[in-house]
Amino acid sequence: MSNIMEKTLSIKENRVFRVLYTRGKTATCKTMVLYCRKHREQAVNHLGFTVSVKLGCAAERNRIRRRLRETYRLNETRLKSGFDIVIVGRRAALGAPFEMLQSDFLRLCGQLGLLEEEV
Repeated sequence: MSNIMEKTLSIKENRVFRVLYTRGKTATCKTMVLYCRKHREQAVNHLGFTVSVKLGCAAERNRIRRRLRETYRLNETRLKSGFDIVIVGRRAALGAPFEMLQSDFLRLCGQLGLLEEEV
């Protein structure tokens, strides 16, 4: 029984990132930017993370990426399947409380229609 992103695959190709940036829906806040687009494969989400080199050294960028990945992992079950999602970390994500990251993520997902309807 693994708890690591069971319905998610990684996005690794640059062309997929570029398509999301140009044709995907966007939602932004102080800590992150979310891009999403419907995908043909209905069973899983495809997920990518980016953090600009401008935000600091590799250790800081990796910390932002880890915090955003954990935010996604904890809320993965609340999301609809069948989307390409890219999360772009911003500088505020480095020092923000983890609860703020989670609330920002869920708010952005709600704006983009990624959240499952809760009964």
